[in-house]
Amino acid sequence: MSESAIADITPGTAAFTPVEVEVIDLFVNVVRILGFPKSVGEIYGLLYISPDPLPLDALVTRLNISKGSASQGLKVLRAFGAVKQVYVPGDRRDHYAAETELKKLAAGFIREEIKPRLDSGAGRLARLEDLTSESSGTQAEFHRTRIAKLAQWHARSQSLMPLLTGMLD
Repeated sequence: MSESAIADITPGTAAFTPVEVEVIDLFVNVVRILGFPKSVGEIYGLLYISPDPLPLDALVTRLNISKGSASQGLKVLRAFGAVKQVYVPGDRRDHYAAETELKKLAAGFIREEIKPRLDSGAGRLARLEDLTSESSGTQAEFHRTRIAKLAQWHARSQSLMPLLTGMLD
């Protein structure tokens, strides 16, 4: 990893080990591919490589992010089942640990991201079919053909959902 990438991840006084930097950077790259904010990858990466559960304020300090960003990132990660709240005796703060089972992470991502998008796609397809049924001409026929192809893709995607979720159970 380059010196600038380390400086990017290493806030002031809470220096990271080279292993922590690499793991955090790995998850930052993954979440960027998936379209999530960098802070989500930073939070998950730090929790993943931390031997002990961490409270919100430790995430804020170590990652040099705002409390709001950390809270929002934890909310996203909890919705996916990527982090879990852990009880630490004698400490009233909520502590968090990374979920490390890939099938739980994948199932959460499918449940929270893919399925809702497929469900909304059905409504969009219906609107597109209505719009193309009202039009005429050669371009309208082309549009109907393409919308029919999208409907096939959508049906195939929907039929894969039970298979994917079944493989993860």
